[in-house]
Amino acid sequence: MAGNEPARDRSAPDLSSTVCPVPREQRPLEQYKELQASWFFVWPHNGDRGLATPLIRAWLIVLPLTMLVASGSVPLRHNLPQLVTAGAVAGLVVPMLLLVRQWLGWTTLQRRLMATSVEYEESGWYDGQVWEKPVEWRQQDLLVATHEVKPVLWRLQQAMAIIAALMLVGASLCQAL
Repeated sequence: MAGNEPARDRSAPDLSSTVCPVPREQRPLEQYKELQASWFFVWPHNGDRGLATPLIRAWLIVLPLTMLVASGSVPLRHNLPQLVTAGAVAGLVVPMLLLVRQWLGWTTLQRRLMATSVEYEESGWYDGQVWEKPVEWRQQDLLVATHEVKPVLWRLQQAMAIIAALMLVGASLCQAL
């Protein structure tokens, strides 16, 4: 090292010297930080328990309403097990919708992180621009997409599969009762 030159970590690319025309809030890494800071989108990022707890709460909150709606059916009123099963299955729609919304947000982010260029708007007047990411940015974005976003998408995919299976089993059970 020469003279007073500060030591630099060679493993971390220096992205500060790159001139980027993309507004800060439209950069993929900034959008990742926003999703992490969001109370809603952080659920799958906090692990299986971090995702399951709010989904179960949402299901429990909507369950009385779905039971009330199911009790409006004359045949279900006279068959309590079928009424409970129908209400429980209908209540699973809300957690599924929450998962779909999270899936859309995280997949959009992953697509932007994996892309070789960034689409952005400078003024909000539909003046779409495209900026080619430098190699250092691509490497960092790819690392985040692979090691941070991909596990979140996997967790969301598993949760949606479990809820879909519960809906199918519940609907089958409701028919069998």
